Amino acid sequence: MTESDLQILLNELCNQPREQQWLEFKLNKGSITNEQIGEYISAMSNGATIANKSFGYLVWGVQDETLLIKGTNFTFKNAKHGNQDLELWLRNLLSPKVNFEIFEFDYEGNHIAMLRIPPAKGEPTHFQNKPYIRIGSNKTDLRTHPNFVRIIYNSQEDWSAKIIENASIKDLDDDALNLAREKFKEKSSRASFYDEIDNWDIATFLDKAKITINGKITNTAIILLGKEEASHYLLPAIAEITWKLETEEKAYEHFGAPLLLNTTKVLQNIRNVKHKFFPDNELLSTTVNKYDTRSILEAMHNCIAHQDYSFHSRVLITEKIDKLIFSNAGSFFEGNPDEYSDGEKTPERYRNYWLANAMFNLGMIDRLGYGIHTMYLAQRNRFFPLPDYLLSESQKVVLQIYGHSIDENYSKLLIERKDLSLSQVVLLDRVQKKLIITEAAATALKKEHLIEGRRPNYYVAALVAAVTADKGSYIKNKAFDKSYYRKLIIEFLTKYKQATRAEIDDLLLEKLSNVLSTEQKRTKIRNLLYDMSKKENIIQNARKSTSNPIWVLTHKIEKDKK
Repeated sequence: MTESDLQILLNELCNQPREQQWLEFKLNKGSITNEQIGEYISAMSNGATIANKSFGYLVWGVQDETLLIKGTNFTFKNAKHGNQDLELWLRNLLSPKVNFEIFEFDYEGNHIAMLRIPPAKGEPTHFQNKPYIRIGSNKTDLRTHPNFVRIIYNSQEDWSAKIIENASIKDLDDDALNLAREKFKEKSSRASFYDEIDNWDIATFLDKAKITINGKITNTAIILLGKEEASHYLLPAIAEITWKLETEEKAYEHFGAPLLLNTTKVLQNIRNVKHKFFPDNELLSTTVNKYDTRSILEAMHNCIAHQDYSFHSRVLITEKIDKLIFSNAGSFFEGNPDEYSDGEKTPERYRNYWLANAMFNLGMIDRLGYGIHTMYLAQRNRFFPLPDYLLSESQKVVLQIYGHSIDENYSKLLIERKDLSLSQVVLLDRVQKKLIITEAAATALKKEHLIEGRRPNYYVAALVAAVTADKGSYIKNKAFDKSYYRKLIIEFLTKYKQATRAEIDDLLLEKLSNVLSTEQKRTKIRNLLYDMSKKENIIQNARKSTSNPIWVLTHKIEKDKK
């Protein structure tokens, strides 16, 4: 990797919301012993497999609390363990052998040391015969977490392709088989064998659709097409969707195999009413469905395709008053959801390749990774907040699809500004959800006059306020020029001759931007007083005490006034 590549990678790692199972930051050598380096290599390798990451990382030169790049005094070049090179000592004590890479480079004048660590494959990575894993902020013995051990041992096995020796075509549902053939034919309209599909026997069709293997029933076949009573073949795994209604009314229902048929039944349970928007520059309201049908099915089918069935869990769909929440076991398998928002990323790996391939052949999912992009577009075109994965955990993917507005300004903006790109909408969605955006992104939005405020408290800008008739909120959030506050202090001291810090706080606090917290406002006032007294010599402390100052105008300002 070039130095430029490494700098880009470091930026990407530091943009993570926090340290992860596969990512550890350290500052200097004194913060970690040689033994702990080996333990972290084991933990990051095992964590990368569990989180489905291509690599784990151990980085020196980044403060773990703030993720600020500070630089480090640690280098591998001369590092020793006793009389032995540290690198060689570590490699000899890792098992199986781990071909970790060492990178040392500069980032804006700061020295950085980084280990890039391959994920464990087929068995856990041990250091001194003990496997480690990061749980929360702690590094611990992997063996105390059997679910994670199982994931690592199964990391090279496709459970969905596993053959069920005692099952047969008789265990498949006739209606599901008929619909599967119909869907496969729709998907294969350009295939050379299209005209032959209706003449295939069931066994030939199932093999051609990659649902069975050489006529043998797979776990995939039972999940998608199996009779309800045949689901016992999957145990202890579960192929089931639970729909829960959590509104003023409470209800739930379980839906098992065949899921090719039963996802439609789940869809029919969801209450999809109309929602009205009232744009300020139009006389008629804009009406949309609360939820997009295709997005519901896309989300549900993704849960089925990417579920980690080794957790023996069901897919859960929770219907609340204002949103749908889809939850499935297992981490996000390839990359992260944000990478799929623009429709450019294509996944290279699947947790359940055989199942995903069969669902693609039946038109249930898009194998090229367009599903999330499609859901984003549907929400944007319906003026709702974009789908997000904010509630996801390390081994649970949770998708929220909104059926309401969070910020009416955002929704009205989408109605009236059809020229906004999807990338701009994604950023504005993060702003309305009070999520962090990068400085570069904020700069780009500010350049287009879409947001204002200071990091991290960005808010809707004047242009949008004018469109959305939210001028009152805008004025409360807007920060005035520094000279405005300076002038207020001078006018106060001219009239009253002196002022305590409390009096100056009373004068300015309510006039500072509402985007700032009270503590941030007080800091801003303190900095202003410092500038006016030490740098500009406009005011001075009439008391010797700095803890309880009395501010007065200096002779300089009096001369200027004359």
